[in-house]
Amino acid sequence: MLSVFGRPSVSKVTAPIGRALIRAGLSPDVVTIAGTALSVAAAIILFARDQLFWGAIIISLFVLLDLVDGAMARARGGGTAFGAVLDATGDRIADGAIFGSLAWWAAYHAESPTLVIATLICLVASQVVSYAKARAEASGLRADGGLVERSDRLVIVLLGAGFTGIGVGFAIHLAMWLLVVGSIITVVQRVLVVRRSPGATTVVPFTDGGDAT
Repeated sequence: MLSVFGRPSVSKVTAPIGRALIRAGLSPDVVTIAGTALSVAAAIILFARDQLFWGAIIISLFVLLDLVDGAMARARGGGTAFGAVLDATGDRIADGAIFGSLAWWAAYHAESPTLVIATLICLVASQVVSYAKARAEASGLRADGGLVERSDRLVIVLLGAGFTGIGVGFAIHLAMWLLVVGSIITVVQRVLVVRRSPGATTVVPFTDGGDAT
């Protein structure tokens, strides 16, 4: 949802930054790799050490690089196929590190089995939501939209972690269970979009004996 409603406003900020970085000779791929690496490091180091507030703040800054690399690609006249795959791969790695580190925190700092379960569900569901879209597009189908896309997930989980870090203890529980419900709904929504796409029910022969993924 936020990716749709917030895109024009965000572009006003990221577009000039993207143009400046391109003029400086940087590549969108370099920014993608840097954003992913820094997000992973911040999640592992800060969340695992019970520094939820600073972890949320710093990861939020690094996540912005994910928006900047897209602005850089547009400023350059377009992205590459490799850049698109690299960006999607980096997103999955960063998401895994964020939810994985919060699952660690839930187990060893909050000592809450139910929060661990919710966090792991969010981790798996976030990967499935993204995979459904990627797999559909690779098959020439559609799987856009849904209640909770990546930007929504990050806003909700980082707000929950940040508020918990300043003493609002229920915030991370609320955020995770909202994401559990929202992510499951999104998975169902995307599967239905794929099902309704033109050509989705056309019978095609297998070329490798099954799904190689």
